[in-house]
Order: sequence, then C-alpha cells, then structure tokens
Amino acid sequence: QAQLVESGGGLVQAGGSLRLSCAASGSIFSINTMGWYRQAPGKQRELVTTITSSGSTRYADSVKGRFTISRDNSKNTVYLQMNSLNPEDTAVYYCNTATAYLCWGQGTQVPVSS
Repeated sequence: QAQLVESGGGLVQAGGSLRLSCAASGSIFSINTMGWYRQAPGKQRELVTTITSSGSTRYADSVKGRFTISRDNSKNTVYLQMNSLNPEDTAVYYCNTATAYLCWGQGTQVPVSS
C-alpha cells in the first residue's frame, strides 16, 4: 500500500504563510482524488481541501480564499499553500485520498501563534 510522508510544518505567527508537501509512494497517486486533513488539539480530524487527478479543487469554508491545494503527478506529491494563517489553523496536517483509505502518515505540525 502507498505510504504518505508529510512535511513543511513549523511554528508560524498569525498572518504568516507555510507550504506543506505530501509525498506518496506507489502508482495509485495519479488516479486518486487527494486531500489535506487537519486535526486540532482535542478535536476530530477534518477534511479541509481536495484535488482531483485532473486538478479540480474544493475547500472547506474555513480555509477558502486562504489555502491552495495543488499536485504534481510526476512527483507523486500534493502541496498545500497556506496564507493568512490564524491561531484557529493550529493543527496536525495530514494528506490522504479523499476517502482516507490509505494508512495515515505521521502528519506535520502547524502551530500558529497570535
């Protein structure tokens, strides 16, 4: 089964930006709708954005206009550009397919200070 490795997280001040990456092993990447999820402290994991194999995107209202998902099928990698971060974005960020059927990676932490 494909493995997922997220990276790019780190402490950022409110108003700042980060770019997350998720590298996936395995040939299934290019045919799947991929998504970024996040889990804030004490809360359930939530899906925040998805991108189809052809590049169509969807966003949760909470991140619309601030986050941008993209993918490079040749590199089996999906990205998340996060702008105008606020403390409510503090979470561990994960990638997976839109149906979350792959094993979860370790995630990457994004603490946003006020």
